[in-house]
This record gives sequence, C-alpha cells and structure tokens, in this order.
Amino acid sequence: MKTKNTLQTRREFLRTSMLGVAATWTLPVFLEKTFFALDAMAVNAVTQTATGKDGTILVVLQLAGGNDGLNTVVPYADDAYHRARPRLALPDEQILTIDHHVGLNPKLAGLKSLYEEGHLAIVQGVGYPNPNRSHFRSTEIWQTASDADRNETHGWLGRYFDNCCSGTDPTIGVAIGEEMPQAFAAKNPTGITFSRPEQFRWRASASNTGHMSTEEIFFRQLNGFDEENTPAATDGASIGTLPGTSKSDLSTLDFLQRTALDAQLSSDKILAIARKYKSTVPYPQGRLAASLNIIARMIAGGLTTRVYYASHGGFDTHAGQFNTHERLMTELNDTIAAFVADLKQQGNFERVLLITFSEFGRRVAENANGGTDHGTAAPMFVLGGRVKPGLFGEHPSLTDLDHGDLKFNTDFRSVYGTVLDSWLNTPSQIVLGRKFPWLAIL
Repeated sequence: MKTKNTLQTRREFLRTSMLGVAATWTLPVFLEKTFFALDAMAVNAVTQTATGKDGTILVVLQLAGGNDGLNTVVPYADDAYHRARPRLALPDEQILTIDHHVGLNPKLAGLKSLYEEGHLAIVQGVGYPNPNRSHFRSTEIWQTASDADRNETHGWLGRYFDNCCSGTDPTIGVAIGEEMPQAFAAKNPTGITFSRPEQFRWRASASNTGHMSTEEIFFRQLNGFDEENTPAATDGASIGTLPGTSKSDLSTLDFLQRTALDAQLSSDKILAIARKYKSTVPYPQGRLAASLNIIARMIAGGLTTRVYYASHGGFDTHAGQFNTHERLMTELNDTIAAFVADLKQQGNFERVLLITFSEFGRRVAENANGGTDHGTAAPMFVLGGRVKPGLFGEHPSLTDLDHGDLKFNTDFRSVYGTVLDSWLNTPSQIVLGRKFPWLAIL
C-alpha cells in the first residue's frame, strides 16, 4: 500500500509501454542509463501510508536460545534421526504427521490444526552462509539481516522504519520486553519497548556501538517519564550538566526530549487501549502469553502499530532437554492458539502475520548430558489468515553434514524479503540491500 508519485508513474510507463521496449534496443546508452536512474529513484522514494489501524500487521516472535528444530519439525521417517538421538528422538507414533517424512512435535497440536485449516507455512532448513554458533553474534545477524562477515549497526526492521515510515509516531513499532531488540535499531530512533503498559519505556538505539552515546546517557536519566519529564528535569540547563555534553549535543537532546514526550503520549494511549479491551479468550499462564495477550489488546484497540516484537526464551537446551523442550513447545503452542482465537474473535486475523525465528538450531546428535549443543539451520513458522500453507524448502539431510551440523537450504532473508514485499508492501532491496529469492508463502 504505497503511494505512487509521478516519478514512479513515468517509470512504469517507460518500462511497460512498447516505446520503452523498443527504446532498449535503439536509444543511446545515456537514455538507457536514465531509465535505470528513474527506476532507482522511484524505488528509493517509497512512502509507507498504511498503519496497523487499517493495514496489515507483522508480529515477530523470537525463540531465544537456539530452538531444537529437529524436535520441532521432526524428520520421523529418517533412520538417521533415531540413530543420532537414542534418548531425545520422539516416538513415531506420537508425531503429528505432515507428510511421509516430517511431522510436528506432539505438543504442537494447535499449530497442526492451523496447518490443516490453511493458515500455517513451515519453512524448512532456514539459515545463512558461514553460520556463527555464538548466541550473541548469530542473533545479531538475524536481527540486522547482515552477512556473517559483516557488522550492521541498524536492524532490518529499523531500516524499514527509516525508509518507509517517516513521519509516523513512535508506536509504529512496539516490542514487548526489557530491552529494545536490535532489529528495531534505526538511524532515526523509532519504536517503543515495554514489559507492561504500566511500565512503559522508550529506548533509543545507539548508532555507535563502541561506547555509550549521549542519547543513551540521556535516556538512562529517564527511568520514569511521569516523574522526570517535567520542566525541572528536562530544561536546557539540566541537560547541559550531563558529562561531555556539547552545544551540538543539545540540539540532539532537544530532539530526543520531544521524541520522549511524544512517546509518553503514545504510552498513555497504549495504556488506555490495554485497559479498555478485555478478551474472552482464555490465555495460558506465562510471560509469552502475557506478551501476546497485550499485543492482541493493542490490535483490537486500533493502535497504529505496524510491527510487534516479542520473545520466548529458554531454548538453550544443553542438558536435560526432553522435559524442558516439551514444556517450551506446550507454552508456544497454547499461546499461539489463544492469540489466533483472539484475533479471529476480533475479526483481525486476516490482517495479522506472525513469524517465528531462532538464532540457530541444535546439532543433529544429542550430547552426553541428554541435551543438544549449538547448531545451524532450523525451521521457521509463518502463520496468518492470508498465508499459503505448506512445507517450503527441503528438510536438510541428516547424513550430509557440515562438521555435525545441518546445511541450510533457505536463506532467512528470503523470508524477510517475502514479508517486506508481499505483506508490508515495501521493496525489500531497500531494507535488505539486495534481492533474495521469493517464497510462495503469501
């Protein structure tokens, strides 16, 4: 849902008319270059007009710690799976079969129902070249959509905010948690983070990660907007007492103060919305359920947020994995089932897309402690009212391994790119830096 400016209209005419086709064969090189220049300028002139109040909504759910993909989407028919996991392999008769080769963890009955209803896509073997097995670095790669050998300052959603959401209020992106996810890191700080509406915090992401920025120092003073966003706490003299603050910093801080005050107004709006809507759908207990419950309430209240972000932790299962992973799968399944039922009751399910990711999967073989160590490729779930259901990508081989790890076959940025292009209606190359293969999930 992008506005088309005159430049885009001219560009499309040139590229689609017979004159434009003929010109590619007969016009001088400088005119051909002009066509390419028009195309590039038009792509970079994107303006995002839709909001979460009337447009599509993206919910990103991080499975933090490295989810064991092989016990989530289970290759039950592969003998290598059972040989590699004498204690952790799930019994064939318990698997919720998808096809003759793979099925879902028996605790994911709600997701299996969504699959059968035509609302769940399962993308297999997702990863990236030259995988990193560090939690911190791999999470950074997923959140910035960078190559493994390149460090990016801004997150993939932050770049979406920068390029396609100018002029929007801070609630264009909302993350539920204690810290702003790096995915939200932007050149022009946008997005808000809170655990509960009553504990609202707005955090800017530093452009320079080497040391704490003036912005971060400033926002460390803002432990609670109600007490500290007062004339005494936010006038120029008070700011000027911060160590190392120059005159040039004051204009930045002035901007950030105004942004913080705007964010406070947004938090008041969120709090009012969260208190107003009460779902009749029962949610399970737990932090994940509380997060998705809040998101559902904000969607029901007509908040303009386009992107929501939540996290479900505890997936670093090096020891005693069986019971832990069973509990995590149960919580994930029951919470998503409640969230979907809530959205359907609201009449908003068709407008919402939820994607899951984890920084990496686990190794194929179980370890001596009844757990699994850091691995590489793993599945992603993409679900919503307009999803094209099915299995996408081939399940990685369990015998053709890279030092004991699965070889990925789908770059995670193909999922991001498809979501940007087909759900958020944004040219993905602007956000991701280049075009990745498209997936038929939407």
